[in-house]
Amino acid sequence: MFRRSRLIAATMVAGVAGTLIAVTGTSYAQTAPSPGSPGLGDRLYPMLGNGGYDVQNYDLSLFHRTKNPKQTVSGDVTITAEATQSLSRFNLDFTGDQVAAVSVNGRPADFARSGSELTVTPRQHLPAGRRFTVTVAGFTATPAPPGPDSMMGFLTTPDGTVLAGQPEASQRLFPNNNHPRDKATYTISVTGPVGWTGTASGVLQHTRSRNGYVTSTYRESHPMASELVQVAVGDFVVKRRAPVGRTAIRDVVPRRLAADLLPRLDQERAQLAWMERKIGPYPFENYGSLVVAVELGGALETQTLSLYDAGLFADEHADEASAIMAHELAHHWFGNSVSPWSWTDIWLNEGHAHFYELLHQDEAGKFQESFGAPDRETYFKAVYGMSNRLRTEHGPVGAPPDATSFFHVFNPNVYLGGALVLYALQEKIGAATFAQVQRAWVSSYRGKSASTQDFIALASRVAGEDLDPFLTGWLYGAETPPMPGHPDWTVT
Repeated sequence: MFRRSRLIAATMVAGVAGTLIAVTGTSYAQTAPSPGSPGLGDRLYPMLGNGGYDVQNYDLSLFHRTKNPKQTVSGDVTITAEATQSLSRFNLDFTGDQVAAVSVNGRPADFARSGSELTVTPRQHLPAGRRFTVTVAGFTATPAPPGPDSMMGFLTTPDGTVLAGQPEASQRLFPNNNHPRDKATYTISVTGPVGWTGTASGVLQHTRSRNGYVTSTYRESHPMASELVQVAVGDFVVKRRAPVGRTAIRDVVPRRLAADLLPRLDQERAQLAWMERKIGPYPFENYGSLVVAVELGGALETQTLSLYDAGLFADEHADEASAIMAHELAHHWFGNSVSPWSWTDIWLNEGHAHFYELLHQDEAGKFQESFGAPDRETYFKAVYGMSNRLRTEHGPVGAPPDATSFFHVFNPNVYLGGALVLYALQEKIGAATFAQVQRAWVSSYRGKSASTQDFIALASRVAGEDLDPFLTGWLYGAETPPMPGHPDWTVT
């Protein structure tokens, strides 16, 4: 996710002037049936996700009855999962409107709702290690406009609906196990009136028309966190561009704005080729941009189809748009393919994305225009100078203090400070070894969720030295450590 660079720039200017086991095939001890936990105990979002099972796949169907972006949407979802304990009951996360019926393994099941929890009680307990299906039929959800405190949610726009799910908002549209620790594959079918277009994360499988409605079915065969699902339905057009290597490219924009917006998005092709040279192969089958005509206040790396608002692409924001597009693209390696084990690990997403955003703009000759500094070293020296204040105001890089506000989690220190940690690591182990660490990270954990401790262990292994004390100080210390190779840099 990217909060508009002008918000990050404002921070710069001010400174310078239980447990879920997600391992398929694991053997589980058979014990007396018991309820799965209603949350995973994440330090920042303890009630997100649910214990006792590991989702393998979602089969999600959504129905838009009319051409009204504000309409209530109905749907069904069938979830295939594996029980990680003997389950007497289990929970799903859902904050939509209504649920009509629930079945488990094809048999009706009891269900109850309390807050964000949908509790399901099957007729028979589910043995540990056994696969099962749960179908939630006839659920409904109503989109809302972006709010003043967060862009996230099941959103209405002038042209249709979109989903901005980070960190918890996907459950406002459909029931799921809403934590990036439990990634799964998806089949998403979207039905809307003829003349409207349904687009989703993944690859289009087929489109069928019947009785004045069109159903488009997409398949995301790579594991995807629920917070990264994208479903866009409305008066949109889809532009398919020449592929970059093996990666298909598609963009989705409001029909009425297509002539203006589509030419501005073509730069993503060169950016994708650039990222592949830096990090390695793109981890999914397709990529593209989704632009909506509503003020979001940021952008979001929804999987295979990054989400932006149209205001970003005004002429006066050209350099900002380039930077943010590079940021969201980098997330597809750092955050999407390799997802955080917990939300405390969010610096792994945002620090990496900001690092490569800076590097891209520097090599593209756009750094001064984008960030108000002549080059990356000057920029990082400025961030270093304000780093203790960032820690005091927002907590350590690797430990946002709380989730009482969306912006407490996605705070400037996980962006600026996260990128600074990576710069410090590069200065300590050298650019060549740092590049090996980055490539090893995205290849070793491709399609998985990984933690800060996983990153420290991998970096130590690749560098051939124990980096735990070094990175622990940079990530969790109350004060910023000395910058390797720059003894003249000081914290002001």
